[in-house]
Amino acid sequence: MTKRVRSVVAVIALGGLSAAALAGCSSPSTGTTDGKVSIQIGDRPSADRPEDRAYFDKRVEAFEQANPDIDLEPVETGYDASTFQALAAGGSLPTVMSVPLTEPAGLIKRGQAADLTDALKNEGLLDSLNPTVLTLAENSEGRAYAIPTNAYSFGLVYNRELFTKAGLDPDSPPTTWDEVRAAAEKIHDATGAAGFSVLTTANTGGWQFSGMTYSFGGTVENEDGSQATFDDKPSTQALQLISDMRWKDGTMPENTLYDIPTQGQDFAAGKIGMIIGASDSYYNIVQNLKLPADSFGIGGMPQAKADEGTLGGGTVQIVDPKASAEQQAAAVKWVKFFYLQRYLDETTAVDDAKASNEAGSVTGLPGLPVVNSDQYSTYFDWIADYINVPSANFTPYLDASASIPVVAEPVNNAQEVYGALDTVVQTVLTDQNADIPSLLSTAQTDVQSRLSR
Repeated sequence: MTKRVRSVVAVIALGGLSAAALAGCSSPSTGTTDGKVSIQIGDRPSADRPEDRAYFDKRVEAFEQANPDIDLEPVETGYDASTFQALAAGGSLPTVMSVPLTEPAGLIKRGQAADLTDALKNEGLLDSLNPTVLTLAENSEGRAYAIPTNAYSFGLVYNRELFTKAGLDPDSPPTTWDEVRAAAEKIHDATGAAGFSVLTTANTGGWQFSGMTYSFGGTVENEDGSQATFDDKPSTQALQLISDMRWKDGTMPENTLYDIPTQGQDFAAGKIGMIIGASDSYYNIVQNLKLPADSFGIGGMPQAKADEGTLGGGTVQIVDPKASAEQQAAAVKWVKFFYLQRYLDETTAVDDAKASNEAGSVTGLPGLPVVNSDQYSTYFDWIADYINVPSANFTPYLDASASIPVVAEPVNNAQEVYGALDTVVQTVLTDQNADIPSLLSTAQTDVQSRLSR
């Protein structure tokens, strides 16, 4: 992905931890001094990222000028799974900070994030957010405990040129796995290319397989991550599909050891018709590997039935549950200003898009929006003169994203889970007689032992 200074707003700043605290400069009950509300804001880029740090500090200054009743104290504290619980227990979390989209359910359960529903309503922000993504930050009563600021979800990335050669409509990609299988056969028969491919190594095989399991209506872990849950029908069906396409249809590549770079190379070279990916796959496949932009297409994640689910991830902002109502309101204002303003304000949107376009960066790349569909459409209307990607090629993905539920990645030891499932996927692709139920049972026993540690 092209890295620009403003990419700081879409990533979690990992690294140094600041011990600075609000105690001594503000009232612990309200966070106010001399009529001003004081809050700590996490994720300030470290000194070894001078351009990102300068941009962050510039936005802090601009925010304080626009909001003279709020004092911001930037700190470098960012999310680190190995230190977060200790910081929370010690009361050392900043007032507002970024965490992965996998975390809200656990934070809500442990009382480690403030209920922001009222603050979001008062700021006029609640109804502007994408309800599909916001659901992952809500409790069972629909109260919002985090603000999504960056999101992705799996879809079906496909080569529009190969679709055309195979007699398929490049504007109407498959929406079900049965349709994927049929399209893969047509692509293979007409062009000799592999119709479909999955990742299998470096934990990416388990990552994508988890997404396939979701699309068949299954899960990989239960809600709190205490139990492995993939030894069941949905996962079996997902593996059986892969097996059938590999051994019965012959529509998958002979190469069974793909990671993201090697699969991307073969896809960009026209050797594969369809893969699983997010919209930002465009950066690698088109910008880096030079697939013609008009050949890149993406639809929604294929489903076994209607709207089962797709794996998603991203970043949300949480607020310290000890923050006062005034601090919560100030934190929401900061999140809106720094992370979301370009979607909500025309001048900000145009200035950002113009600068990106003039720098030669990919501009106006559609994806899973964190704002609602109407606001997202308005945003693209604002920046229309600066978009340099084939926006229409993303329409099937955006249309599907409005209805397919986004399911977060496993919340407990996700990378270890993915690694164990890599082996399962590899075995199915290399052994025509693989015993799928046995493979899943063995893997589940292995994963459960990891979750129980």
